[in-house]
Amino acid sequence: MTLPRALPWLDERRSAMLAEIGLPPWWQPRALLPRPGAPTEAATPVEPAVPIRAAPPPKMPAPEAPAPAPIERPVAPQPATEAPHTDIATLGWSELEAAIHACQRCALAACRQRAVPGVGERRPTWLIVGEAPGEEEDRQGEPFVGRAGRLLDRMLAALDLQRGHGVYIANVLKCRPPRNRNPEPEEIARCTPYLLRQIALLQPRIVLALGRFAAQTLLVEGGCLPPTEAARAPLGRLRGRVFQARLGELTLPVVVSYHPAYLLRNPVDKGKAWADWCLAAEALGSG
Repeated sequence: MTLPRALPWLDERRSAMLAEIGLPPWWQPRALLPRPGAPTEAATPVEPAVPIRAAPPPKMPAPEAPAPAPIERPVAPQPATEAPHTDIATLGWSELEAAIHACQRCALAACRQRAVPGVGERRPTWLIVGEAPGEEEDRQGEPFVGRAGRLLDRMLAALDLQRGHGVYIANVLKCRPPRNRNPEPEEIARCTPYLLRQIALLQPRIVLALGRFAAQTLLVEGGCLPPTEAARAPLGRLRGRVFQARLGELTLPVVVSYHPAYLLRNPVDKGKAWADWCLAAEALGSG
């Protein structure tokens, strides 16, 4: 038997599906209803046929009202947290590097790929301090790689030095600032305790500060310049002399020079940088 269609706009397949799930069509187009037989002349008049009405649809239980969705309230930004060990000045090498890798002291932790503690001999003669990791450093987790790192290696070789042999290389910041922007004062303040602890553990004989932010940080921390003067002084005015910086319990000679990335953009200043490196070598020889 062919099932009657439930509505003019429902095809036979959909009408059959309604019947399959127990919902018979409770409305039918009048054109599909059976017609009463036509009366003949001899027939006794009969009452007109009463249209058959389908049974009312079964009452479906009213759907339960969904529980109100919890109101989402904006979450206030969390302040930067301290490192796992707050007393950085007491950490050994393994604990210090673990603290740097897990550090959340400033917002740079959210955008780094890898923290960059430093690399080299742990009782070096030379400590070379740059400003912050770049894109390649952030990817590899090692300071001074890429073009700037290759230039630094050539400058070391010119003094018969080699990365990892009598030399330790680090940065003031251990995480890369977005798009290699300049370090912010708060970021430097949060990261400087790591550098000071590295210096205490390394006990180098001389420090070479490469770039303005490395120079300012070491000279201010070492008591060589007040913060306001260091912030105003261009790098050219800080070159050409040997500072005696009190860094923790050590008093170390600090020489300021240009960052290799700057020299790649301004090769005319490579001669000045070479003079700075020779000055550092002389200070080391006379010390």
